[in-house]
Amino acid sequence: MLGFISAISRGGVIIGAILLIVALLKQLIFAVGLLVAIIKLAIVVVFVAVLVMIALAIYRDHKKDKAEV
Repeated sequence: MLGFISAISRGGVIIGAILLIVALLKQLIFAVGLLVAIIKLAIVVVFVAVLVMIALAIYRDHKKDKAEV
């Protein structure tokens, strides 16, 4: 009987360790996904900012050329 209980406890420890690893991997995958989403959002914001700066430069140049004429 003692051997049976010992075998069950070892199996329980192994199953518990596997479940813990799976839970940690799920959290790691979620964290990496969140980080990638934040990086993508930052890239889009920077791209839009560059486009706005280019548009403002073109507008100022056009306004400057109009004032000279």
